[in-house]
Amino acid sequence: MTSISVDNELWLRRFHPAPTAPGRLVCFPHAGGAASFYYSVSAQLRPQVDVLAVQYPGRQDRRAEPCITDLRALADAVYQTLLPWDDRPLTFFGHSMGALVAFETALRFQAAGRGIDHLFVSGRRGPALNREETVHLRDDRGILDEIRAMSGTQDSILEDDELLELVMPALRGDYRAVETYRGTADAVLDCPVTALTGDRDPRTPVAEAAAWKAHTTAAFDLKVFEGGHFYLSSRPAEVIGTLSDHFAAVLPTSG
Repeated sequence: MTSISVDNELWLRRFHPAPTAPGRLVCFPHAGGAASFYYSVSAQLRPQVDVLAVQYPGRQDRRAEPCITDLRALADAVYQTLLPWDDRPLTFFGHSMGALVAFETALRFQAAGRGIDHLFVSGRRGPALNREETVHLRDDRGILDEIRAMSGTQDSILEDDELLELVMPALRGDYRAVETYRGTADAVLDCPVTALTGDRDPRTPVAEAAAWKAHTTAAFDLKVFEGGHFYLSSRPAEVIGTLSDHFAAVLPTSG
């Protein structure tokens, strides 16, 4: 594994600590995204679930650090960071690029005999469906065109030159990480996997989201929501409901 210095306070955000929760959810952001994207998830799942959100280098309070542009190296670092946190059942949730980082991190836990309980992958095709993509090679305007196509960022940010100067390195670095990643058909987990997607996602057709089924030997479920790539921002109650129902079914009631 790649040697990268890890620091829990840098890599993880625990917005609403739930020390008595019987289970833990780890959330992985999308390209250009930050841990704060999952603040409301943390607020709504407490105290039954202890939620951790991963903060990648190169954004917000970590913007002075270089982005990690190799997705497997990023997963190596997240894995090392999470090792002290598997004292209770772990569930992973990743959206878009975060789905791949969550998957690769789960593979590392499994290889170490410390497998996770469940993986939720959102807004991303199956990892072995590789294709040539070059958004990270475009100029800034070309990257912004891609962001607009997926409706993932507020227009006020896209029109603010100072804000764009702050977020562009993370966007470009993350796109490089996800577009140069090549998954393999033999990368298979032994935990259940649930794939979530929007019915109008321009980058993740439902059939390609369903391809995650080939990457688990356990149960697989596919949930389709109304919306595009960022359906989870427009249908938050439904996504939270899906997670709440899952944890209610698998976790004991906390004392």
